[in-house]
Amino acid sequence: MKPRGYGQIAPERLDATFAALADPTRRAILARLASGAASVTELAAPFAMSQPAISKHLKVLERAGLISRGRAAQRRPRRLEAKPLEEATEWLEGYREVWEGNFQHLDALLEEMKTKQNKRGPTKR
Repeated sequence: MKPRGYGQIAPERLDATFAALADPTRRAILARLASGAASVTELAAPFAMSQPAISKHLKVLERAGLISRGRAAQRRPRRLEAKPLEEATEWLEGYREVWEGNFQHLDALLEEMKTKQNKRGPTKR
């Protein structure tokens, strides 16, 4: 049985999303953007790294579609884009459903074994 959402999302898009999420700095940037748009300077503030290094992280996030660049006068604030995260969540949800089904099957099997054991009586040790 294939998980729900399997094959419905372009593999390249999922690859880009998960690759972008693999880095803790990029996850921290996304967490900051969850509270609203921010400039590159604002996004770089909590990190002990150069502006070019932050810019590289932002480019990875942009290529993955996780953030977009706006325009406000001289500023170019970045903002979070939800669609790739929704797609990744949908893909993961399909696997969660598969595992829940497996666990339910295991629970039923264990209950059946326990019932058979109780009918036989206690075992000697």
